[in-house]
Amino acid sequence: MMSSQSGPPSAMGPARPRPRHLMDPDNPVRISPNSRSISTVQTWVMSVLAVTTILHLTFGLILAAFFLEESNTGGRVGLAVIGGAFAVVAVAAGRGIHRKALVSPWLLLGLLPTVVAVPFLV
Repeated sequence: MMSSQSGPPSAMGPARPRPRHLMDPDNPVRISPNSRSISTVQTWVMSVLAVTTILHLTFGLILAAFFLEESNTGGRVGLAVIGGAFAVVAVAAGRGIHRKALVSPWLLLGLLPTVVAVPFLV
Protein backbone atom coordinates (compact mmCIF):
# COMPACT_ATOMS: atom_id res chain seq x y z
CA MET A 1 0.00 0.00 0.00
CA MET A 2 1.40 3.37 -1.00
CA SER A 3 0.90 6.50 0.96
CA SER A 4 -0.79 9.47 -0.59
CA GLN A 5 2.41 11.52 -0.21
CA SER A 6 4.69 9.57 -2.51
CA GLY A 7 6.80 11.54 -4.92
CA PRO A 8 9.74 13.91 -4.74
CA PRO A 9 10.55 15.48 -1.36
CA SER A 10 9.53 18.92 -2.62
CA ALA A 11 6.00 17.63 -3.17
CA MET A 12 5.83 16.49 0.48
CA GLY A 13 6.27 19.94 1.93
CA PRO A 14 9.26 21.61 3.50
CA ALA A 15 12.17 19.33 4.28
CA ARG A 16 12.66 18.69 7.96
CA PRO A 17 16.16 19.45 9.23
CA ARG A 18 18.12 16.36 10.14
CA PRO A 19 18.81 16.04 13.89
CA ARG A 20 22.36 17.15 14.69
CA HIS A 21 23.40 13.84 16.21
CA LEU A 22 22.79 11.97 12.95
CA MET A 23 25.16 11.81 10.02
CA ASP A 24 24.05 13.56 6.84
CA PRO A 25 25.07 11.37 3.88
CA ASP A 26 24.70 14.35 1.52
CA ASN A 27 27.11 16.44 3.60
CA PRO A 28 29.82 14.19 5.11
CA VAL A 29 32.13 15.79 7.65
CA ARG A 30 35.77 15.39 6.74
CA ILE A 31 38.20 15.46 9.65
CA SER A 32 41.51 16.92 8.62
CA PRO A 33 44.74 15.34 9.89
CA ASN A 34 45.49 18.57 11.77
CA SER A 35 42.17 18.81 13.56
CA ARG A 36 42.10 19.24 17.32
CA SER A 37 40.53 15.84 18.09
CA ILE A 38 43.11 13.93 16.03
CA SER A 39 45.97 15.83 17.68
CA THR A 40 44.59 15.06 21.14
CA VAL A 41 44.34 11.35 20.37
CA GLN A 42 47.84 11.29 18.90
CA THR A 43 49.22 13.02 22.00
CA TRP A 44 47.59 10.53 24.34
CA VAL A 45 48.73 7.53 22.29
CA MET A 46 52.29 8.84 22.15
CA SER A 47 52.42 9.54 25.89
CA VAL A 48 50.97 6.16 26.82
CA LEU A 49 53.47 4.37 24.57
CA ALA A 50 56.42 6.35 25.94
CA VAL A 51 55.45 5.92 29.58
CA THR A 52 54.68 2.19 29.31
CA THR A 53 57.93 1.54 27.42
CA ILE A 54 60.01 3.31 30.06
CA LEU A 55 58.07 1.60 32.86
CA HIS A 56 58.87 -1.78 31.28
CA LEU A 57 62.53 -0.89 31.67
CA THR A 58 61.87 0.15 35.28
CA PHE A 59 60.19 -3.10 36.24
CA GLY A 60 62.81 -5.08 34.33
CA LEU A 61 65.55 -3.51 36.44
CA ILE A 62 63.63 -4.14 39.65
CA LEU A 63 62.98 -7.74 38.60
CA ALA A 64 66.69 -8.15 37.82
CA ALA A 65 67.45 -6.93 41.36
CA PHE A 66 65.47 -9.87 42.76
CA PHE A 67 67.64 -12.31 40.80
CA LEU A 68 70.94 -11.03 42.18
CA GLU A 69 72.54 -12.93 45.02
CA GLU A 70 71.05 -12.07 48.40
CA SER A 71 74.52 -11.24 49.74
CA ASN A 72 74.82 -8.42 47.17
CA THR A 73 72.40 -6.07 48.95
CA GLY A 74 74.06 -2.93 47.58
CA GLY A 75 73.67 -4.10 44.00
CA ARG A 76 70.06 -5.12 44.57
CA VAL A 77 69.13 -1.76 46.09
CA GLY A 78 71.17 0.05 43.42
CA LEU A 79 69.19 -1.59 40.62
CA ALA A 80 65.94 -0.68 42.36
CA VAL A 81 67.08 2.94 42.71
CA ILE A 82 68.07 3.08 39.02
CA GLY A 83 64.65 1.63 38.18
CA GLY A 84 63.04 4.36 40.27
CA ALA A 85 65.07 6.99 38.41
CA PHE A 86 63.74 5.64 35.12
CA ALA A 87 60.21 5.72 36.53
CA VAL A 88 60.69 9.41 37.35
CA VAL A 89 61.87 9.91 33.75
CA ALA A 90 58.71 8.12 32.56
CA VAL A 91 56.48 10.50 34.50
CA ALA A 92 58.46 13.48 33.21
CA ALA A 93 58.22 12.19 29.63
CA GLY A 94 54.45 11.84 29.91
CA ARG A 95 54.15 15.37 31.27
CA GLY A 96 56.48 16.72 28.61
CA ILE A 97 54.52 15.16 25.77
CA HIS A 98 51.40 16.86 27.13
CA ARG A 99 53.34 20.14 27.36
CA LYS A 100 53.01 20.38 31.13
CA ALA A 101 55.72 21.56 33.51
CA LEU A 102 58.25 18.77 33.96
CA VAL A 103 59.01 19.50 37.61
CA SER A 104 55.91 18.86 39.68
CA PRO A 105 54.75 16.76 42.62
CA TRP A 106 53.74 14.07 40.10
CA LEU A 107 57.42 13.13 39.82
CA LEU A 108 57.16 11.59 43.29
CA LEU A 109 54.90 8.98 41.70
CA GLY A 110 57.99 7.71 39.88
CA LEU A 111 59.61 6.80 43.19
CA LEU A 112 56.79 4.42 44.04
CA PRO A 113 58.32 1.29 42.40
CA THR A 114 61.55 1.79 44.36
CA VAL A 115 59.77 2.44 47.64
CA VAL A 116 57.74 -0.75 47.20
CA ALA A 117 60.65 -2.94 46.04
CA VAL A 118 63.44 -1.95 48.45
CA PRO A 119 61.91 -3.50 51.61
CA PHE A 120 61.65 -6.83 49.79
CA LEU A 121 65.25 -6.57 48.57
CA VAL A 122 66.88 -5.76 51.94
